[in-house]
Amino acid sequence: MVAVSDRREFRDLAAPETATAVIEDLDIDPGTETVSLSEARGRVLAERIDAGIDVPGFDRASMDGYAVQAEDTFEADEADPVTLSLAGEVHAGEKPEITVEFGTAVEISTGAVIPAGADAVVMVERTTATGEQVEIRTSVTPGENVMLAGADIGAGTRALGPGTTITPREIGLLSALGVDSVPVRARPTVGILSTGDELVRPGEDLDSEAGQIYDVNSDTIAAGVEEAGGVAKLYPHVADDYDEMERLLLQAAEECDLVLSSGSTSASAVDVIYRVIEERGALHLHGVAVKPGKPMLIGEIGASAYVGLPGYPVSALTIFRAFVAPRIRSAAGKRDPETAVVTGRMAVEERYEEGRRRLMPAGLVRDGAGELLVYPVDKGSGATTSLVDADGTVTVPADTAFLDAGETVDVTLFSPDVRPPRLLVVGEEDPLVSSLLDERDRPRYLPTGTRDGLRSLRDGLPDVAVAAGPLDSTPEAVELGAWSREWGLVVGEDTVIDDLDSLLSGNHTFVNCERGTGLRASLDEQLKRLADERGAALPDLAAEVPGYDRTTNSLEGPARNVRTGDADTGVALRATATNLDLDFVSLGSQPVRLLANPDRTEKAGVRAYGEALDDFDIASFDGFERE
Repeated sequence: MVAVSDRREFRDLAAPETATAVIEDLDIDPGTETVSLSEARGRVLAERIDAGIDVPGFDRASMDGYAVQAEDTFEADEADPVTLSLAGEVHAGEKPEITVEFGTAVEISTGAVIPAGADAVVMVERTTATGEQVEIRTSVTPGENVMLAGADIGAGTRALGPGTTITPREIGLLSALGVDSVPVRARPTVGILSTGDELVRPGEDLDSEAGQIYDVNSDTIAAGVEEAGGVAKLYPHVADDYDEMERLLLQAAEECDLVLSSGSTSASAVDVIYRVIEERGALHLHGVAVKPGKPMLIGEIGASAYVGLPGYPVSALTIFRAFVAPRIRSAAGKRDPETAVVTGRMAVEERYEEGRRRLMPAGLVRDGAGELLVYPVDKGSGATTSLVDADGTVTVPADTAFLDAGETVDVTLFSPDVRPPRLLVVGEEDPLVSSLLDERDRPRYLPTGTRDGLRSLRDGLPDVAVAAGPLDSTPEAVELGAWSREWGLVVGEDTVIDDLDSLLSGNHTFVNCERGTGLRASLDEQLKRLADERGAALPDLAAEVPGYDRTTNSLEGPARNVRTGDADTGVALRATATNLDLDFVSLGSQPVRLLANPDRTEKAGVRAYGEALDDFDIASFDGFERE
């Protein structure tokens, strides 16, 4: 373990521009290679390719008809056709043995070699064949309906230049030139290591009680590497152990042009990776004045370049996109993708006072007039849902303390094809709402709980808010629909609970929902009623429930804790108990209301959602009834 005195502090954070310059100076150019045409799509040409042959290599007919000497047709028209003798026929793919003499014609197929003596083709639609002769009802000029040799591209002509990205169009040209392999820029090989004692590969068993989490970064960053034009090479995740980290880093450095690690880059006593880089390579930079992503490392190890990414997935992917992906694209010869930037108004105020440039994840939604609204999507760098709930980033300068509601901002989209959701729904988590959204085109659902959902509706952010349970008041809204859902307690095996009273015995461990959710509000309402009957205060009564303050962040969370045996009972919907095959004690029904932003009722996504609810079989959910 690293001694406390050896901790690396972030005293002098580098400017983002400095980090970019240092990464641009890293040598990760893999050179060139030759690949077959079948493997060339998407690759970048390393050298110019000149045509080695004429295309076409012969004068050919550009349509079905008759090869003639143009002079024979000069007097021909519909009223007074010219009659020529048929001398034979020529088909595509055969060498003509016929010569077109004055006064004769040869039947010819599209793509066939123009026979000697002929200098034009009369289209078949302007002719009439009669036995050994053909009537020509139009005049043609020399070269008409004939593609001359080299008309497409002549031998020695520059066909494609270096730096050309090979698409199906280029493959078509190369095929026409007879090219079966091409020199291309080699793709840089990028080794990826995720570090941390707590990591487990997806698909393996996870011990949450031991603090284990799935390794998000390895596959996420690998996908980013491939998208940028590199070849990702995954290595086993490594614990915070100097010797093992050194071994894997050196192995990756021997096998790759660039090594990326995630985690073990912050100023912590258990982080050792910067020591490995310093002792077995060179550390050029440690710490960048940007959020997210302050603890970034840049250096070299062995003969390979190295960049250390933060451990949190949002930070890791944000830093990769902003700093590393452009360098991989450059090494692979790929151009930076077209950047799509849209301008919108901040839907809510966002404060920020950390003195670092911030790359703020942002979501988009259109208001009733079609104007673009921008809202922050920031659950913290450790929240992987921020990766998909956001549409792009807003760059907030280091000297900006806050963004005001209504302020105009630019959003750099994650890709040019990103589009705002057609329907933005926030509020209470509800299985019926989720099912309705499954049938909608490009929706987004942010399950924030009833309280925060109503607050955001009051701020004018969402198209629709979902509110459940007892409500003191609601903001101005248009109700799209309402239903009730039965709620109560899920009960584990060998646990006897008949009602709310038996929960107060102190003999059963309990899991609650978060404050601000409809389930929690309904439970508190019943506990308050019981407290009033006993002449007690709600906090005192709640204290008699072991685990009352133990909460989960999802609707099914308490029930799943009961199912795994981590709790005896928890608050839940009957529908959840049915889905998870758990016993259920009903405590009543609570109303659920679907509330539309009054300025968005004519928005197509809102109208379609309300219409879908009208036709939905609500009773198909256990314990649900239409209001």
